[in-house]
Amino acid sequence: MKNIVVAIDGPAGAGKTSIAKILAKECNLTMIDTGAMYRCVALKTIENNITDEEKIIELTKNIKIEFANDKVYLDDIDVTFKIRSKEVNDIVSPISSIVEVRRILVEMQRKLCEGKDVIMEGRDITTVVLPNANYKFYLDANIEERAKRRYKEQKEKNMDISYEEILENIEKRDYNDMHKKEGSLTIAKDAIYIDTTNMTIDEVVSKMKNIIGSENYES
Repeated sequence: MKNIVVAIDGPAGAGKTSIAKILAKECNLTMIDTGAMYRCVALKTIENNITDEEKIIELTKNIKIEFANDKVYLDDIDVTFKIRSKEVNDIVSPISSIVEVRRILVEMQRKLCEGKDVIMEGRDITTVVLPNANYKFYLDANIEERAKRRYKEQKEKNMDISYEEILENIEKRDYNDMHKKEGSLTIAKDAIYIDTTNMTIDEVVSKMKNIIGSENYES
């Protein structure tokens, strides 16, 4: 039987990660957060005080990234919360723009999917990483709503950052993500577009589950 592959793209704050986690549990899929993988590279460069592009590429070739029990492991260390820091937020988009870094991680992402029923989310999943996915979605929301969501997340984690800083960061990320030399954020022609601005997470999940089909998950 062919494996179920669900691919989700969209800008920062559109709800991709939260929704993908719920769908993974309810549809019995392995969740792969590609954004977290780029964040792992960013964190590693900060920890090693690396700014040279060639050294970042070499670092990427030698890191180990794993997902288990809703946690992200970098070289066998749980970095689930560390990769969401302001310092990582500030540099993850430029790092993800390095073409060779993208190529290394795309290959890693594809290997993580082999022989599994998966749900993967990121910026270029439907267009580059998994262009033959069974189900393709593009989640979106207006920038103010996306900034509000991120601000709420950061406050819940007791992170000291203003709404204005988050809005500015998202604006920069949107621009960088849409103007990458490789793997830019675009809407695949066969992707289903969902504007989540005025939708609850439950509403989005319900809509996507209906599209995926009840035969593919346990009730």
